[in-house]
Formats: sequence, structure tokens, C-alpha cells
Amino acid sequence: MSNGLTANSNSQSDFDALKQRIHQRLIGKLDLNRIGELEGDVLKREIRMVVEHLCDNENTLLNRSERDRLVDEVLDETFGLGPLELLLKDPSISDILINGPKNIYVERRGKMERTAVEFRDNEHLHQIIDRIVSKVGRRVDETCPMVDARLEDGSRVNAIIPPLALDGAAMSIRRFGSNPLTLEDLLEFKTFTPEMVMLMEGAMKARLNIVISGGTGSGKTTLLNTLSSFIGNQDRIVTIEDAAELQLQQDHVVRLETRPPNIEGKGQVTATDLVKNCLRMRPERIIIGECRGPETLDMLQAMNTGHDGSLTTTHANSPRDCIGRLETMILMAGFDLPMKAMRSQISSAIHLIIQANRLQGGPRKITHITEVVGMENDVIVMQDIFRYVQDGIDENGKAVGRFLCTGVRPRCLDQLNAAGIRLPASIFQERIMMAD
Repeated sequence: MSNGLTANSNSQSDFDALKQRIHQRLIGKLDLNRIGELEGDVLKREIRMVVEHLCDNENTLLNRSERDRLVDEVLDETFGLGPLELLLKDPSISDILINGPKNIYVERRGKMERTAVEFRDNEHLHQIIDRIVSKVGRRVDETCPMVDARLEDGSRVNAIIPPLALDGAAMSIRRFGSNPLTLEDLLEFKTFTPEMVMLMEGAMKARLNIVISGGTGSGKTTLLNTLSSFIGNQDRIVTIEDAAELQLQQDHVVRLETRPPNIEGKGQVTATDLVKNCLRMRPERIIIGECRGPETLDMLQAMNTGHDGSLTTTHANSPRDCIGRLETMILMAGFDLPMKAMRSQISSAIHLIIQANRLQGGPRKITHITEVVGMENDVIVMQDIFRYVQDGIDENGKAVGRFLCTGVRPRCLDQLNAAGIRLPASIFQERIMMAD
């Protein structure tokens, strides 16, 4: 067994039963009024002493490592997230995927693996889900069986329970550690090249509007956090998210979060509502964590009416797909816009599309930095400035390839120059910039 306990399945059952008994007795002994008066470390130290005493009363035959594990797990059950605490302490884990109480998978360094961690039963898993979502003022039950939430470190959580989840509750946790990946980390991982960074930094400082496009797990939010680091402290930034996970470092940030309907089906606040409201808050930049519906039209209108330097992400597999996705989401707003008017709105609002992809074997790359040039007839014209071309798979099953500069001189350079940002002409010369 993992974490120091060497026993067969019967011993594991005995251990779990012992843990449950001690946990129940601990709850009975806790003075809730006194708990509120104690600091976290002091509280845990005192609780640990109580648990040790309860272990002595049980006359257990546990060795020291098993007893330490028992104490830690009882503390996790009481104050933490139960079995998940072991996984959340592992910085190498990027995703935790729970398919019912007994099947828990993690993604570690780009590869999926099953863990030995388990919940006792469905009820135990439900308790932990309730603990997570209640901390952010949300609920999950038969009338509202799907929920988005977040952990204290900003990690994103999605949970779905029966009757929609047929084999027991399912939960997905996208990890965002307390120390987010930096620009230097992403350069070291060869997510992009220094030349691409120069253009992205210049675009942010010159207040170009940028859409980050990519699939699930491609690193869109990490990239958005990285790009936001180029925004100066003097700008007033308003962020809009379904579950707050952005980690902006600026001083002048107003964070807004959508709200689901209450048990009577009332009180819902959508991203569209928040976009409309934030326009009255004198924002200089608007950042929408993800455009996924009617709020897209409001976002584009804001970009077209003086809120330059805004950012958002969307799900799409290529820059051209991104444009089609934006068109679809505008139609979701219920306005019967002519196609040409809709595309004109998009082409005038967006300057750059940055495409992020998760390739085979786990590496995440910026595969395109594409400029939206304008309109020709009814077609939005775009041009790739930088691209990543996959050449094959290495002996470890990971995709390998090359970053290319297409040789196109971006039209947005005029805006960068007007903002006092001068990029060397040499970075746009056609060539291979970096190979894996």
C-alpha cells in the first residue's frame, strides 16, 4: 500500500474502520467555540494530541509510521479534503480526475496514471464535494447536479453527481498551484520562443486585443496569466470568470465571478450580465476567463469601443476555427446579425489570435501567433506570423517539431511603433527559430 502502510485488503479495511471511529470520536470531543479562537497551526497541534490519545485508547497495534499516517488522514478528514490532500500536496500533478469513489486518476508530467487513493464510498465523496463547493457559496444536489468551483489555491473544480453521473459522483480538478508558471518556466519548457515573447509583450503593452484559443488542457489560462504580467500597474483591470482562477499580479484588479441560480431557480448572474456591468466600472482592460456564450458579442463591442488591450480565451483547435467559434457564440446572443456585419465586428475588434495546443505525449506549445488583418468581401483575412510544425514522435512518445517564423511583417507593428515599442526587424525574418 502507498504512504507507508504495508497490509492486505483486509488490513486496509481495518485501518479505514479505525480511522472512521477515531474521526467520529474526535468530532464528539471538539469544542467548536474554542476552535474558532485558535490559530491554524496551534489548532492542528492540539488536535493531533487528541487523536494520538484516541489511538492509545483503541489499543491499536499500529507501528509509528502507520500511526502517523492515521493521524494525518484524520486531520485531513476533519479540516481538509480527505483522500485528496495526498494528491494536492504533490506539485507534479496537473490534473486529478475522479470517476466514482474508487477510480481516481492523475495527470503527471503529461501522462495519465491511476492512483491507489480511494474514498470510502459515494457518501464520502459527496461530503468532500460539498465541502469544496460550499466554501465558494455554491451547492450541488439532485436539483443542481453540476457545479463549477475552485480550491483555495485557485485550482479549478468541476463536479457532477447522480442522476447525471451514472457510476457515482465524478469530479475534475485542474491544478493551479500557489506558485504559477512564470515566463521563464514556459521558455524553459519550449512552449514558445524568445522572439514570440517579444511580439506578445509588445502587443500587450501597445494595447492590442488578443484571443487565446486552444483545446481543454492546452494551457490557455496559464498563457493568459503570463500575458497579463505585461500589463502595467497603472491600468484598471476587470476580470470576469465562471470560477475565479486567474492570478493577476497587478494592484488595480477588480475580480467578478458569475453566480448560478439558487434553489428556487432565481438569482443567476451570467457572464453577459457581468460584462455589461463592468462597462460602467471604468475598466481600462477587460479580461474574460473564457468566452463560451452570448457574452462574446458584448466583449467584442467593448473591444471596439475603447477598451483596448483586452484578453479572453476560447475553445478551438486552430485560429480559423477560433473565428468560426466566435461567430457561433455571437449567434447564441439571439441577434439576427448579417454574416458580414458579424465578421466585420470580429475583424475590427481582434488583433491577434494565439493558438495553444497540447500535443501527443503531453508537451504544450504555442502553435500559431496569427494576426487578424481585416476583411475581403465577406471573409476575415488572417496571416500567421509564427508557427510550430510537428515533425514526429520521439522514443518516449512525445511530439517533436520546430518553431518557424513565416517571414510576414505584421501590420500591427505600426500600432506598436506608435506606442513607442520598437521590435527588431530581424525577428520576423523567415527561418527556423528553434527545434525540440
